[in-house]
Amino acid sequence: MQIFGGRWSKPKFLKWAWLCGLVAIATLLLSQILHPTASGSPLAGGQTTVLNRSSTAYEQPAANLTATDLEEHFAGDLAFDAVFVTPPARVNAGLGPHFNNSSCVGCHIRNGRGLPEKGQLLVRVSRPENQKTDQNLSPEPASLNSYHAEDYIAIENTPPVAGLGTQIQDQAVYGQPPEAQVEINWQEHQGKYPDGTPYQLRSPQALITLSKGQPLPPQIKTSLRIPPPVFGLGLLEAIPDATLQSLADPEDQNHDGVSGRPNRVWDGQKQAEVIGRFGLKANQPNLFQQSAAAYVNDMGVTNPLFPESNSDIDQQTLKAATFYVQSLGVPARTLLDNPEVKKGEHLFTQANCIACHTATLQTGAHPLQALAKQRIHPYSDLLLHDMGPGLADNRPDFLASGTEWRTAPLWGLGLTQTVLPYSSFLHDGRARSIEEAVLWHGGEAQTAQKTFKGMKERDRKALLAFLNSL
Repeated sequence: MQIFGGRWSKPKFLKWAWLCGLVAIATLLLSQILHPTASGSPLAGGQTTVLNRSSTAYEQPAANLTATDLEEHFAGDLAFDAVFVTPPARVNAGLGPHFNNSSCVGCHIRNGRGLPEKGQLLVRVSRPENQKTDQNLSPEPASLNSYHAEDYIAIENTPPVAGLGTQIQDQAVYGQPPEAQVEINWQEHQGKYPDGTPYQLRSPQALITLSKGQPLPPQIKTSLRIPPPVFGLGLLEAIPDATLQSLADPEDQNHDGVSGRPNRVWDGQKQAEVIGRFGLKANQPNLFQQSAAAYVNDMGVTNPLFPESNSDIDQQTLKAATFYVQSLGVPARTLLDNPEVKKGEHLFTQANCIACHTATLQTGAHPLQALAKQRIHPYSDLLLHDMGPGLADNRPDFLASGTEWRTAPLWGLGLTQTVLPYSSFLHDGRARSIEEAVLWHGGEAQTAQKTFKGMKERDRKALLAFLNSL
């Protein structure tokens, strides 16, 4: 592994903490068998669940890892934390020449949601499909996103912009100008619930200035993104394709107004089209490819899947970082017997939020045995849904249209601002609270949103209490 040398072990006290966590989970499992709760199980991630609702809740290894798995997890933790520098260098060389951040953890702070700020906010770009060149932009590639071979374009599946590729990298190594500067202005929106209670929403307006001072041409499609949390992803990877296909209802045959469908994306290793499940538009098939794309897009670090002329990191390093996110645990739910939380869960179901945010799924086989055959509660179907014009980015991605987004998992939602107090919600960080995120729902979720808005204030608070219990 190039990022670090030799065998490395986590301090002994952390291993003892992990063992204590195993005992706690075993106790919790036994209590659930002997005294099941009416509201369901706190074991959001099955046996991977961790009993931690502190600011470190998203950073815990899965509770059911073997000792060997745990060593591999801690090695992956080092890879995830590694800060890249400008080549040539003896350690962690390969940054840039253009990038958004210099490490995985630099975007995914404490493994949680990112902020709509420089170093975390990303701008995905593409040109219109019927336009072969980009007027007013240099025809020469200006970033590692633009070098690529046909397999990279197949994996990205969006027409790259000359000089930018498919993602604006707004930082650069010494001596190089960044590809562009991105400035966000917030537009405020005033509203009222039917009972007269006021609320305020906001939406981002991006001002993008290219390196030579000219504005980004208006025909270029853009999509603002903040980093999503990374815990529990291994369990989502282990959900069988057949399960996702069974949840799909593209023709809305049950007439509930919800018509989710899976994205179909390109798997660079299999050289085949498969179901997508990662990324905000489900545009990546697995965590290995998701990690490889993040290295090259976010840090400019080439790797075995996106090598250019050579790789900045080797296969072992890429696998280590992938294993780390696969083997993270999921925080346990809390307050299951709280009357307000119970009421909120009932209202969540009654509003048909569960049509997209599927509460319970079963994992199948997975190379990491800790993830296999687990009954989990992610509150997501991993499908694409039309979320209406309010949340539209108007940028297609494989089958995903400009108004479609993958259903975000809700497990651990209530800890978002415990882990990182200034975290925000939705794909571009516009929502400052869970309540604002609900109010932005449109399209297939419009009926559920209207139901929420029409509730009495105490009922809205109960539903939000339920979401904060996750």
